[in-house]
Amino acid sequence: MRRRKISNAIIVINAGSSSIKFSLFADETRQLELFLKGQIEGLRTDNAHFIARHPAGDVVGERRWTGAEAGAFDHDAATRFLMAFINTHLEGHTVEAVGHRIVHGGGDFTAPAALNAAVLDRLAAFVPLAPLHQRHNLAPARSILASTPGLFQVGCFDTAFHATQPVLAQAFALPADITDRGVRRYGFHGLSYEYIAGQLPALGLGDAKVIVAHLGNGASLCAIDAGRSVASTMGFTAVEGLPMGTRSGTLDPGVLLYLMDEMHMGPRDLEKLLYQRSGLLGVSGISSDMRTLETSPEPRAKLAVDLFTYRIGREIGSLAAALGGLDALVFTAGIGEHSAGVREAVCRHTAWLGVELDSGANAHPGEGAARISTPDSRTAVWIVPTDEEQMIARHTRRLLTGAN
Repeated sequence: MRRRKISNAIIVINAGSSSIKFSLFADETRQLELFLKGQIEGLRTDNAHFIARHPAGDVVGERRWTGAEAGAFDHDAATRFLMAFINTHLEGHTVEAVGHRIVHGGGDFTAPAALNAAVLDRLAAFVPLAPLHQRHNLAPARSILASTPGLFQVGCFDTAFHATQPVLAQAFALPADITDRGVRRYGFHGLSYEYIAGQLPALGLGDAKVIVAHLGNGASLCAIDAGRSVASTMGFTAVEGLPMGTRSGTLDPGVLLYLMDEMHMGPRDLEKLLYQRSGLLGVSGISSDMRTLETSPEPRAKLAVDLFTYRIGREIGSLAAALGGLDALVFTAGIGEHSAGVREAVCRHTAWLGVELDSGANAHPGEGAARISTPDSRTAVWIVPTDEEQMIARHTRRLLTGAN
């Protein structure tokens, strides 16, 4: 059947250190419909790859850059290529706005914001708070501002959802001259948690005490009370909390002092250790990919998985205390949505909270939101797919409507 042409479209961009992902949404009778998505990977390497698909999976564009050409292919060049590609694949739509995922909004940006040169400069001041993410998040916005200054752009912040946390959940036990410089707990993965919070009322959990486990290459937990964030495992940076694909998670600060004194490691050495050499990869010595570790016969692979699920169970206990009880546990993101083994282990660690897993439902949950606990389980357990891009598109549309 021929697609009905729609006038308005919103681009969502999620830029990482070596990749840019994009989604293109049509605004059809106030319903945001995804009709194109893709990514460029391998920026500034000797092999960059672009692919774009329709939601059904059919490829509508693909290209590779190799050698010196790929090495010079930075975020600016990649953004210009993506915008040109999108403009030739609009299927009759007109791009009205671009929404960007930006990891850090600091204490200044606790809600999505329209982006201009002055705002981008303010956000650049937070690069030290998210050194591996922030500058790359901002690069496509700067590129579009330079090439298409009249195009409306919106920044959506992973820290913003957690602005509702009480002071005690945000505070470190540090002197005021340090905390006055913005050293506090911010929390991350907020766009994912905000999306899940919006799905809870349909599950009968709108006013409930819920812990959401966003488990992927980056992993964290968030305690949500009646739709509001009250505590999270990530703090000042996105390296605190759970062990992740390559990030250490929470570490005794004394370890860093020891490594500085005894192994003469400097700041950049420690940064690489904490962000790139630790977590599942560091413990296993094999891979940061949970799928690889779950099928590996190596003892250290099992140790990495066991440590991951143990720490999740322990942190759930901490967040349940912050909530003053627990009504439901929700799994989301790549590992949370697709690893029955991880979900089973976490539920075993949290049986004391009244979690009773339905093993059949856990093994075969089907598509979409699914309850995987038994009918008698005192704490309900759900799988709820997340959609950060949809959340960004919604915020962008809302600000665009206000601006118009």
